[in-house]
Amino acid sequence: MIINGEGHILGRLASIISKKLLEGEEIIVLNAEKIMLTGNKEWAYAKYKQRVDRASISNPRDMGPKYPRMPEEIFRRTVRGMLPFKKSKGKDAFRGLKAFVGVPKEFKDVELNNVPQAQFSDVKKGIELGEISKLLGAKF
Repeated sequence: MIINGEGHILGRLASIISKKLLEGEEIIVLNAEKIMLTGNKEWAYAKYKQRVDRASISNPRDMGPKYPRMPEEIFRRTVRGMLPFKKSKGKDAFRGLKAFVGVPKEFKDVELNNVPQAQFSDVKKGIELGEISKLLGAKF
């Protein structure tokens, strides 16, 4: 299944996709930078900035845990948190997820699906993952 991430809410889309991954489906998400987070821009940035900074605070030598800055990797990490990743069924399910910024050449002519349960209605009250990634220092 190929999903267009534009205009979807991050948490709702991730929960629906994680259920489908556990059922054995292969899922590709395009336009990951246009997935929306609801709420205040400052709150969202502070939340993700704190996660990125946590890597060097907890153990300066080890530099872990690692949290992503790129929008497709933030999305994958969100889905991973909804899977039983430490078990083999969760790892196998997570391997079935691919996410991309924009639309790659091989998916130009493919029909893209939307998830109506995860659609975002009020664009003014949200922030895109691409904006958060740029604030975190990602270059894409």
